[in-house]
Amino acid sequence: MQITAPTNDVRGTADAGAIAASIAAGEISAEEAVGAAIERLRAVDPQLHATVCERFEQALAEARGLPADRCLEPFSGVPSLIKDNTAVAGLPTRHGSRATGTAPASRDDDYTRVFRATGLIPIAKTALPEFGLTATTEPTRAAATRNPWNPALSAGGSSGGAAAALAAGMVPLADGSDMGGSLRNPAA
Repeated sequence: MQITAPTNDVRGTADAGAIAASIAAGEISAEEAVGAAIERLRAVDPQLHATVCERFEQALAEARGLPADRCLEPFSGVPSLIKDNTAVAGLPTRHGSRATGTAPASRDDDYTRVFRATGLIPIAKTALPEFGLTATTEPTRAAATRNPWNPALSAGGSSGGAAAALAAGMVPLADGSDMGGSLRNPAA
């Protein structure tokens, strides 16, 4: 049984570029786009385990604070996910491991600042295997990430949380990284 997020919301089946254009045109608000992504995540992530920690309230506040006429960034107001090997202020960076602390990061790291400078609004962090070292997305801190096309299978790769979230339609864009198949494995 395939696991897919509902699409009967303001986002429909639009990709990140179309969502950004709808926000820029005033057809939908950033808050509506982020709210829809949060509801999609809540609907399917309990079966997929693609995310490991959320920042729903912060994301909604950021979306609310986005002026309607501010669309200078290419993805202004577009909801997204960021991999749990990257520091995001207010969230722990666990690297999929029990060996890491749970203290929240005091600030975004350089990558996160660049990611957010495009206008993207991260709503949660995605799962990865411990330190991104295995070919299946099975963090020691959380349940294994399932493949939305066949939940009996792992999502694969260290960016499997991002891949599962995208394939299920939770968000239109998610951060991923690849050194040894982290993106290629889940794409396959």
